[in-house]
Amino acid sequence: MFVPPPQPRPPQHVYVPGGMTPILLDTSNTVGHPSGPEFQLAVGEGIYCLQDDVHLATPPPHPSEHTNANPNPLATALTPPTTGVKLSLSCSNTRKPPHFYNIANSGSTRSNLANSVIRESEKESRSSHETSSDGLATHLTSASGVKTPIFGEDNALLTPTPGKDGAKRKKPKTSIVKSNSSFISRVMPHEAMTKRVQEHTIEGFFVFANINRAFQWLDLSPRNEMKAQHVIKILFTKAHMLCHDINPFTKGPNHLDVIMGASTADIMWFEAFSQKYARINKNALINPSPIHQIKWLPGSENLFLAAHMDGTLIVYDKERDDAAFVPEEKPPHINHSRGSDKDHRPLLVNKSVNSRNQKSNPVASWKLSNHRINDFAFSPDSRHLAVVTEDGYLHIIDYLVEQLTDIYQSYYGAFLCVCWSPDGKYILTGGQDDLVSIWSLTERRLVARCPGHHSWISSVAFDPWRCDDRNYRFGSVGEDRRLLLWDFNAAMLHRPKAASASNDCLPVPER
Repeated sequence: MFVPPPQPRPPQHVYVPGGMTPILLDTSNTVGHPSGPEFQLAVGEGIYCLQDDVHLATPPPHPSEHTNANPNPLATALTPPTTGVKLSLSCSNTRKPPHFYNIANSGSTRSNLANSVIRESEKESRSSHETSSDGLATHLTSASGVKTPIFGEDNALLTPTPGKDGAKRKKPKTSIVKSNSSFISRVMPHEAMTKRVQEHTIEGFFVFANINRAFQWLDLSPRNEMKAQHVIKILFTKAHMLCHDINPFTKGPNHLDVIMGASTADIMWFEAFSQKYARINKNALINPSPIHQIKWLPGSENLFLAAHMDGTLIVYDKERDDAAFVPEEKPPHINHSRGSDKDHRPLLVNKSVNSRNQKSNPVASWKLSNHRINDFAFSPDSRHLAVVTEDGYLHIIDYLVEQLTDIYQSYYGAFLCVCWSPDGKYILTGGQDDLVSIWSLTERRLVARCPGHHSWISSVAFDPWRCDDRNYRFGSVGEDRRLLLWDFNAAMLHRPKAASASNDCLPVPER
């Protein structure tokens, strides 16, 4: 979701012992209710008003956490890695965004538009059942009734075996409140946590947020009077939580599966209602690189994808044990594709989802780049994966067959965010060139660049309620503290005047 940076306010100053760098921190969350024309946004359909201004507390460093002074005064990379604040919304309301695309057949590799129109009743609430960081629903069914493809469904070794409890939803085993692990510094549940959770209505929504070494669970429902007070707050010892995601497939009124990726490469599976957790890639056993993005696989109860900062994409199973990973000598599937380019490498499959060795994590491992993976997004038809990297490339992967299909290059600098249009025809990217770029997957080229931001663009997302088969609405947030809404029509898109080879799909190299 979009989170514009909050207005600055005087924080406390704490100096790290033995260091010269002051650390700014706050002790508690605050909620404001600003009013006035400067907090309103007028668009064609009406006026959007800011209702709540929530400022999350920045946790102090742990006493054992030593801050290393960076010798380069111009360095932009922080040590340890951190990504600021990331939010996810969860609502029990079952109303879903409209599906105006279909899948022609089970072997289709592109989404096709269906001849349907979005109709929104004036009596219906505007809240959707699930809002993730890219704004897309992840468990889909086509209008023709074709089953959504599931990653790894052809490998019988990945089929979950029913246990003693049958099909009952599984949960982690370790209580996070009673944990004595050195990985967790402190757990602070609200004194009335049980009562607050029981009184939560399906119209309201929970918010999960990670900021530095803290992870908070909040209830920001409209009628809640304790929005500033967390439901539960977890402080980690040295790990900074960089990303997290909620599983929409297993989500229910009494069950929420959340995964978190840390700067220490650890992954935590946290079930919110039972307050239990499990660690995956513990002590960086499988991959030692920090995790910059993490998401559940569409339609999967157990599998999720983690993007490590060393350019590796790894599929984990939340219920499998970890084991030291050694790349397979002869992977079953190697990406052979058209073209040749010495500047690009193919998708190296270190372990295939079709491997017969599925007793432990990882389920699959792909080496995409030698540069950091900044973001990735699944296509609405659950067949493709769009990945953006620090070297300024957009990669399109058919992850069901583990093959790299397309590569696109930025105008300048790194890509920082990516998302798909609800029909799967277009991809948005934003990054260090201060531009929102629109890419056409059917034409395999850049169709528009949107100037408007004055700094790096950190997030982009489509509004599925304002899109139909030809008109699209999307928004973008930048480090210039601007939230911009954009409308475009497919008929308005044309080839840029200064079209060059860099605007088109680059050749994918052979291995």
